[in-house]
Amino acid sequence: MATQISDPAHLTTLPARIIVSGTTGSGKSTLAGELASIIRAPHIELDALHWEPNWTEAPDDIFRQRVRSATTGDRWVVDGNYSKARDLLWPRTELLVWLDYSIARIYARLLRRTTRRIITREELWSGNRERLRTGFMSRDSLFVWALQTHWKRRRTFPDALARPEAAHLHVFRARTPGEADALKRRIAALASE
Repeated sequence: MATQISDPAHLTTLPARIIVSGTTGSGKSTLAGELASIIRAPHIELDALHWEPNWTEAPDDIFRQRVRSATTGDRWVVDGNYSKARDLLWPRTELLVWLDYSIARIYARLLRRTTRRIITREELWSGNRERLRTGFMSRDSLFVWALQTHWKRRRTFPDALARPEAAHLHVFRARTPGEADALKRRIAALASE
């Protein structure tokens, strides 16, 4: 079973390989980018490796090869939840950060992010952009996806973390942004030592 870190102060060594996981809209990419900057490591967005132009999913073998190539180094921070790459990432990961915020907090963040991306026409991965129709008015919207995956992850993630292959992991389950910020401050303190 993975080692749960309930207090960031219990983290005593600077992790070199980190995964940030959580429901879409929880702030995975933002936190992962900040942690990557702190530990001076590449930030790898699994979505960028997964999505091809026109919101086409990369075939699994290509996606997995991209993940392998992106994580060959000794230091990295990955954000994402792709279970089809878990066997490639978790064995080398030292710290897994699970952003397990309330669905209300996630929806508020997702609303702000999606609205901003639609208004600014922000380019995401492979030239893809979020659109009003698919962002808000579709069965495939991120809001539907967030609701479906949020509860599923809360049911399945603890079991995955209890498996023998996850025993080496240190896991920090942040239930609020304040807890995630405390972890970020602790990692910054370790990096400055």
